[in-house]
Amino acid sequence: MLSAAAALTTAALPASATQPTPTPDPVVVDCFSKGQIRPDEYLLACGDGNNRLVKLHWNTWGPKTATATGTDMVNDCRPYCAAGRFHPYPVTVTLSDPQPWPHHPGTQRFTTIRLLYTHTPPTPTPKDVTYKLVYDTPTP
Repeated sequence: MLSAAAALTTAALPASATQPTPTPDPVVVDCFSKGQIRPDEYLLACGDGNNRLVKLHWNTWGPKTATATGTDMVNDCRPYCAAGRFHPYPVTVTLSDPQPWPHHPGTQRFTTIRLLYTHTPPTPTPKDVTYKLVYDTPTP
């Protein structure tokens, strides 16, 4: 009799009451409007490719923030960008401020990136800088 009561109780509960629907982690949207989770590299300068985060090692990736260490490769553009050299700058990266990603129902995307240079930053960049990530997929 107890087994029958237990079976009825279990059958009467909706699946959502026993198993909450997991919310997928936010993505970071790249220059090509592709959502990524824990990318190894991330292009910051979409127009000319003169600034790229490389060798990213993600310490966390959660619903509110993601943090990584890596290297910011920055072109010095001397005497001009095509003839410039890339220089490495160790950096801690923090993604934050997840917002709904337009035209991707149920997907959040990080909208802010903070770079904290652990040694000397590239001139004239401050040691701690925050940028808005505004790469959006065009309307179909």
